[in-house]
Amino acid sequence: MIPATVACALACIALVVGEFRNHDRLRSIAKPIASAAFIVVGAVGAMRGELDERSLAILAGLVLGAIGDVALLSRHGFLAGLGAFLLGHLAYAVAVGTVISPRAWLGDAGIYATAPIAVGVIALAWLWPKLGKLRVPVIAYIAVILAMVVAAIAQLHAATVELERRELFAVGAILFFASDLAVARDKFVAKEVLNRAWGLPVYYTAQLLIAWSI
Repeated sequence: MIPATVACALACIALVVGEFRNHDRLRSIAKPIASAAFIVVGAVGAMRGELDERSLAILAGLVLGAIGDVALLSRHGFLAGLGAFLLGHLAYAVAVGTVISPRAWLGDAGIYATAPIAVGVIALAWLWPKLGKLRVPVIAYIAVILAMVVAAIAQLHAATVELERRELFAVGAILFFASDLAVARDKFVAKEVLNRAWGLPVYYTAQLLIAWSI
């Protein structure tokens, strides 16, 4: 798991360099390597531990995330990438649902659920005038990722999962949400390399933490 984590980090650094240099070939090589690496981390973790429903759902989410990453390499792949990530968040939510009922998520997350929900509503209001025909897909995506983040926070109360694994998953989910703000700003507000310079490392850190939570 450690070699794959290091490979992901190095590939992410190369990807950010590619963004600064506007080097399509470097991006097209580094991004799939970084994404494949976090899948390897999750797969190795699953093989070393108990391959239960939670682990399988997280693995599915990691694979869908990698598919979304590759889709976003294309200038016309935004909707495909959005769909893949939406399904990935659903898979992560399903993973939590195997250990804690969705009916308990809001109650268990408590006041800590208000922060991501508030940020999501503010982000949607901020983006709304710029979304155009993408309003429905973006609303659906925000709703699903917020459900996933709330689920991840609620999972902190799931005593059937080791505390460290719960914490890794929760931090990963929150960082994933944060990285999507960079994607949204880059897509709808201002296409700047700085969005990717911080958003990509945060995203890959998030996926690695979620992978390690297996």
